Amino acid sequence: MNKQELSPELYQLLNGKNLDAKQHEAMMLLTVTEDLWPHTAMISVGEIIATSPTQLRLALWPATTTTANIIRTGKATLVAFIAGKAHYVRLSLQRLAALSHAKHKRERFAASVVSVREDVAKYAGITSGVRIELKDSISVIKRWEETIEELLR
Repeated sequence: MNKQELSPELYQLLNGKNLDAKQHEAMMLLTVTEDLWPHTAMISVGEIIATSPTQLRLALWPATTTTANIIRTGKATLVAFIAGKAHYVRLSLQRLAALSHAKHKRERFAASVVSVREDVAKYAGITSGVRIELKDSISVIKRWEETIEELLR
């Protein structure tokens, strides 16, 4: 079923709060390269925030393939696994102005949810998605909190 807003579970994951408790969660961000190949990158809860069930903001590393693809096409698909479901979120993105005094230089984007598809199988349950282990959780979570704060400006 296609919807045009994030599920309550996905919205809760992406609300920018309690990053310490969410530090092991990662998602996939899909874009398309200039030669029309799919490109996959990982994104963490410290690089994306849902400001509403239909609006998100992303902070991406500059000069990456993913960032270049989004600047060129204005499109991406977020893939997250939560609450026993795969969530495929099509996004329409617009580049935001750079922050002159940002602590962490990122390309910032405002994203509108175009559609959301939730995927479950009748014969199997999804028990986890992409899980990560931070090497220096204290400094990474601090950077994430600062990045989320800057995304809200």
